[in-house]
Amino acid sequence: MKKYYLGVYEKAMPSTLTWKEKLETAKAAGYDFVEISIDETDAKLARLEWTKEERLALVEEMKTVGVPIRSMCLSGHRKYPLGSNDPATVARGMEIMEKAIELADDLGIRIIQLAGYDVYYEKGSEETRARFEANLRKAVDMAATAGVVMGFETMETEFMNTVEKSMVYVNKMNSPYLGVYPDMGNITNAAVSYGKDVIDDIRTGAGHMVAAHLKETVPGVFREVPFGTGHVDFAATIKACWEAGIRRYVTEMWYIGSPEWKKDLDQAVGMMRPILDAQE
Repeated sequence: MKKYYLGVYEKAMPSTLTWKEKLETAKAAGYDFVEISIDETDAKLARLEWTKEERLALVEEMKTVGVPIRSMCLSGHRKYPLGSNDPATVARGMEIMEKAIELADDLGIRIIQLAGYDVYYEKGSEETRARFEANLRKAVDMAATAGVVMGFETMETEFMNTVEKSMVYVNKMNSPYLGVYPDMGNITNAAVSYGKDVIDDIRTGAGHMVAAHLKETVPGVFREVPFGTGHVDFAATIKACWEAGIRRYVTEMWYIGSPEWKKDLDQAVGMMRPILDAQE
């Protein structure tokens, strides 16, 4: 067994690729697995309705290529948050949660990354936070039943933009099926904003972190920053994550039309592998 696994976010590749092509591309770049996206778009949410035959066909493609899908970025709750003031929105959010866990179970996905939002398009309040917590408990029970681990993504909003804030809810749930899946770019931005040390923030989640997103950012910018052009100290943050128990990492980046996108994958692997290989 390898001492760690390095995956790639599905959206780093063109959406026009078939799943077989995405898996083959990840393999060619030197990745160990792919992270599937279930975002708020109708196209991605429709994946929750895949038939048993479609799910089995994808599992067979994973085996054929030799690269599995092993984590899920579940950002669909941005549109359908568990703390919403609208009962219909909450009901849809809980349905998405249940179906995402079922899909993970069928595909062999180990980790679901949860968006750390009580609400996104609404204004947060004590009521939205209380509702989020109550529905999170239901979600954790679902995950425990299926044996699928969930982890909070540290987001770009004030509600949950640090590991420390995520741990408040992890401690409340007190379940081995809920941890933190921190985003190195987001927590670096938060640390700069608050005048704190990002390494200290990572350490607050020691023993409760399930994986890490390796993403580049600059202050105030949270997406589509090329690796090596931002302010994230990957050597230091990966070392802290490793010491905190993380052994699964995903490079998070986006395909935005560049004809050189495969070189971007190669660059990310070439940058992160040496850092990860150096950990002891």
